[in-house]
Amino acid sequence: MAFDPSGDTASPLPRPDRRDFFGRGGRPFDPNWPCGARLAVSVVVNVEEGAELSIGDGDPCNETVHEVVEEVVGAPDLCMESHFEYGARAGYWRIAETLDRFGVKATFSASARALERSPWMARDILARGHEISAHSWLWERHANMDEAQERAVIARAVSAIAAAAGSRPVGWHTRSSASANTRRLLVEEGGFLYDSDAYNDDLPYLVEVAGRPHVVLPYAFDTNDMRFTKQGGFVFGADFARYCGDAFARLMAEGETAPKMMSVGLHLRIIGRPGRIGGLEALLERMRATPDVWFARRCDIARHWRARMGLPAFAPAERP
Repeated sequence: MAFDPSGDTASPLPRPDRRDFFGRGGRPFDPNWPCGARLAVSVVVNVEEGAELSIGDGDPCNETVHEVVEEVVGAPDLCMESHFEYGARAGYWRIAETLDRFGVKATFSASARALERSPWMARDILARGHEISAHSWLWERHANMDEAQERAVIARAVSAIAAAAGSRPVGWHTRSSASANTRRLLVEEGGFLYDSDAYNDDLPYLVEVAGRPHVVLPYAFDTNDMRFTKQGGFVFGADFARYCGDAFARLMAEGETAPKMMSVGLHLRIIGRPGRIGGLEALLERMRATPDVWFARRCDIARHWRARMGLPAFAPAERP
């Protein structure tokens, strides 16, 4: 069957603009989540440790955001590097064990250089039944990359993750802003089922790219432990649990007539700290005590969405 993008968003209005402000126009849409769930919960764990920009690793500049916001210019930032190392050395284990305890399968969105330097983590993530998706080669923006550079970065990320994990990623998420070419390059690469480079809805949707239907799974910056960083609003673990819990309660209520999806964003070096991990535990305990919730990896949500839209199972495109 031919792909008709209007069958997903069902917008009755013309769209002369490259941006879609209408979406579904407030009309309920039933995604038919498995077992009649009222909410699909997607836990995303970002793995960036070792992929942050670092002069000490040969990068042109240092990352400026960690436990503080500070820029060290012209010299290695050993303080920043050490904060990122904490995520792999200690934070990963707290998060992985917490997810296991509550029986939650997550998507680990991994910058490829991070897994190249910690292949033990890739193996452990998959052994626990989680998904590994791609978070570029380095933890960096794509907004200013030219097309040739970005195509090479995508290929390098896929290759490095496949080497560390034993299988390639089918999902993608760019730090901050993607470029105008990112989504097309992902589709042209041929092996990506979905991307998460959007923040504009509470449900997945389809877009047509290079003549092919492509799933977009919106992500979220509010239900996200990144708000523990400077001026983010979270101080105590309970702040994270309360805010995310309020979002969960609202979406569950709406899910009685219009089921939705909720993204929960985590970072090894952030929620993995001992003073914050309790917030994740409290949130998962609340969610697990609530019926009609589907905890799913993003690859599973994307596959379900294709089926819901009447599309065949995803098959990688043949590459020259």
